[in-house]
Amino acid sequence: MKFTKMQGIGNDYIYVNCFEEAVADPAEVSKKISDRHFGVGSDGLVLICPDAQADFRMRMFNSDGSESEMCGNAARCVGKYVYERGLTDKTEISLMTGAGIKILQINAKQGKAESVRVDMGVPEVQGNGETVRAGGREFTFTRVSMGNPHAVIFQDEVEDFDVAGYGARIEHDPLFPNRTNTEFAKVLGRDRIRMRVWERGAGETLACGTGACATLVAAAVNDMTDRKAYLDLNGGTLLIEWDEKTGHVFQEGPAEFVFDGEW
Repeated sequence: MKFTKMQGIGNDYIYVNCFEEAVADPAEVSKKISDRHFGVGSDGLVLICPDAQADFRMRMFNSDGSESEMCGNAARCVGKYVYERGLTDKTEISLMTGAGIKILQINAKQGKAESVRVDMGVPEVQGNGETVRAGGREFTFTRVSMGNPHAVIFQDEVEDFDVAGYGARIEHDPLFPNRTNTEFAKVLGRDRIRMRVWERGAGETLACGTGACATLVAAAVNDMTDRKAYLDLNGGTLLIEWDEKTGHVFQEGPAEFVFDGEW
């Protein structure tokens, strides 16, 4: 199986071109190939597939083998992959995901995708001011769906916070029957947020595109920021905008090739 490792501000996945390759058991492959000691090492596996309704289809598996509905960083990497590897010459691409069709805008220069802007669709704020207990502490959160579940927690303590300890407990709390991604965020200004993330099925990652979108939505709903802001994650910065007219959230940032290999 030929593969390409890519990363979007540190959120790294193994990408397989399923126009040319077949992956019989992607959940098991994801668990093995994602292992950072005995495998290639990644946050999961992404399959780039044909689709009857969209230009391409993306299937995304976490490092524990569970399939996720959507990943914003992975979507940007798919956009860069299909454009630079010659699967399309379009600079506007429709991508089928588990959360529906997303539209990717390629910022192309001299045959290279310098950045990718993803229309993440309309968010769903499912709750605000709920509380969850973990590790002897109570956290207030905003529940946001970006096609996948998020619990956004605003607090001053972010840099030295035990994201792994609390994030793992919150992920499996009975409040979240399908588990949840959890964002721990600090508002730095009307146009900037610092965020760390515990991803469902993967643990703490350097970045989460859907999590950044959910955090901006939660901040705007609570009048902590404007509807457009920079999200500073461990792996880099994303620009997130929640368009007031359409209600859609847009995410823009880089995507990079790391290396090609064969498994």
